[in-house]
Amino acid sequence: MLDEKTAKRIQTIVPILNENQKRIYLAAEAESLGRGGISQISQVLGVSRNTIAAGIKEIAGAVVRAPSGRIRKEGGGRKAIEETQPGITEALESLVSQSSYGDPESPLRWTTKSLRNLSDALRGKGFTVSFSKTRQMLNDLGYSLQLNQKMLQVGKPHPDRDGQFRHISETAKAFLSEGLPVISIDCKKKELVGNFRNQGAEYAKSGQPVKVLDHDFPLPELGKVAPYGVYDMARFAVNSVRQWWDEMGMARYPAASKLYITADGGGSNGSRNRLWKTELQELANETGLQFHVSHFPPGTSKWNKIEHRMFSCISKNWRGRPAETLMVIISLVESTTTEAGLKVKCGLDRNVYETGIKVSEEELERINISRDDFHGEWNYCISPSETFA
Repeated sequence: MLDEKTAKRIQTIVPILNENQKRIYLAAEAESLGRGGISQISQVLGVSRNTIAAGIKEIAGAVVRAPSGRIRKEGGGRKAIEETQPGITEALESLVSQSSYGDPESPLRWTTKSLRNLSDALRGKGFTVSFSKTRQMLNDLGYSLQLNQKMLQVGKPHPDRDGQFRHISETAKAFLSEGLPVISIDCKKKELVGNFRNQGAEYAKSGQPVKVLDHDFPLPELGKVAPYGVYDMARFAVNSVRQWWDEMGMARYPAASKLYITADGGGSNGSRNRLWKTELQELANETGLQFHVSHFPPGTSKWNKIEHRMFSCISKNWRGRPAETLMVIISLVESTTTEAGLKVKCGLDRNVYETGIKVSEEELERINISRDDFHGEWNYCISPSETFA
């Protein structure tokens, strides 16, 4: 028979075990007792001999598995910080979203604020959090440590640079909260069309790479394309907005009377470009829409947050594939998707755009433009003209 100490130990432990653990534990105790151990355990605890024998077979066959159920009691353990402090995740995201940047070709996001500063800011909002917990929350939100990259401006930054980005952020939030569209227009490099080498690699049979031309001279019959956005003509830029509205925007925002556009401060859609404004006036007259426009401050053309999250995905989808024809390019861009739900619609603009167009002072004065109090040269609204109305 079992000695008193052994029996007491077994009777103390068994009640807190689940069935799998109980079977294995009693089998181990029976084996430690040697010959007759199964019978002794069975008699003392009233457990079936077959159950103990099955446990011994599991041990001998190395098929013992960790239980899949919970270890702690339901509701046991430390509570998640979001449960004890509702809204803390949204508060952190709000703090870093207006100060987060990244390589335009990288899917990573990072924050320019230190962990301790972010923790202090959260405490200032009434939350209790350590900087180590802030780091964990940032990781969960998809942020990483800051990388060295081309973010420093050449020359002295404009004193209202940060203020303009806050203005853009607040205006975009206001439009979105009213169910109104917010779009971004950007200028990117041109790409050669033809069987030219493209950076990156794709899977192919070993020793059978795609063969391309040995020199990257433009082919006159194919030319170049701007795959990531409008490039260097204001009419082209505005027509891109027109196509977006006709093909996507009108259906998605049928009740919209205005939309918000963010754009670079220079180039074809720059804040000083006269043709950009006259063409936008024409589009306002056509659609009856008000176009609210905000330009990025000088030296910040690489800070466009929307393009950061799209162009890297297009580049990855394109890598290693020669842009042999226009239809190949459209297919590569339009087939770009992400797990987050990104979808890209790409189209070919076959219009011929005249360059070198001059806008007179008289034409400029006919634009129905109202400028914001805060940097009206960067922030303005173009409405349908009175003659159109």
